[in-house]
Amino acid sequence: QVQLVESGGGLVQAGGSLRLSCAASGFTVDKYAVGWFRQAPGQEREAVSCISYREGGTYYSDSVKGRFTISRDNVKNTVHLQMNSLKPEDTALYFCAQDSLFPRCRLNWYLTHLYQYEGQGTQVTVSS
Repeated sequence: QVQLVESGGGLVQAGGSLRLSCAASGFTVDKYAVGWFRQAPGQEREAVSCISYREGGTYYSDSVKGRFTISRDNVKNTVHLQMNSLKPEDTALYFCAQDSLFPRCRLNWYLTHLYQYEGQGTQVTVSS
């Protein structure tokens, strides 16, 4: 059974950093694409980043490019999202999700319905 558990969220001041973790079970993260998404209250879910299997090709939304870095720890079967230079507009509930059908991030990786499993999320709040 696939399970994803996010952690690492919290309250941080603008300009600060957080490192989110997505611990996976029921599959190995180096065999499937894993994405990060976020959703702020009253807003639609937004894609943040995606990492492919093996060589780990990575993708980012324009809103986080240059500030966030996605990576994978195969030993711990975990995907991380390092978030630097945080802004108040980054405040949201962050989810990780697995694409169980494709090992690589798809060209339209930002479409949330393409992912079959997701975790409960971890809250990130950035104060100004």
